[in-house]
Amino acid sequence: MAPKAVLVGPPGSGKSTIGKRLARALDLPFLDTDVAVEVEAGRTIPEIFVQDGEPVFRALEEKVVRKAVESTEGIVSLGGGSILSEATRALLKGHTVVYLEISVGEGLKRTRSKTVRPLLAGDARQKYTELMRVRGKLYEEAASIRIHTDGKSPSRVVQQLVAKLARSSSTSAEQ
Repeated sequence: MAPKAVLVGPPGSGKSTIGKRLARALDLPFLDTDVAVEVEAGRTIPEIFVQDGEPVFRALEEKVVRKAVESTEGIVSLGGGSILSEATRALLKGHTVVYLEISVGEGLKRTRSKTVRPLLAGDARQKYTELMRVRGKLYEEAASIRIHTDGKSPSRVVQQLVAKLARSSSTSAEQ
């Protein structure tokens, strides 16, 4: 059992939104590992960060991601920082990993919501830039498909992904 696609990218890149719509378009189940972490912990991600710290959150996230990738046949959306785990990166090898790329400016615009994002508290621009400096190469290395989401509607991104996934499936079937 393997997911059709695993979505990765920084906060605001559209992993949850695109993931839900892509799953609907392909008539597949959708699993958001951020939601699964909260269900597993019985608390929100910001509460886990505050009460237990980032290392405890990352260990729980790694466990949830492994379970999701090993037991889901649909679309899986990973939390933005899950790529930091070496074990998670190793787990993603051989899977269709979609990197939803986004610029720092667009990412900041999209994350300025009521959603609490512990890693962007304070100087959001400086923190988002640093986050991308650390994670950008990891997203790129893990990805088998990259799609830039700046200025694109979710439906446009989903159309592009459906086409790319169809091409990659037909290429795999031919080999």
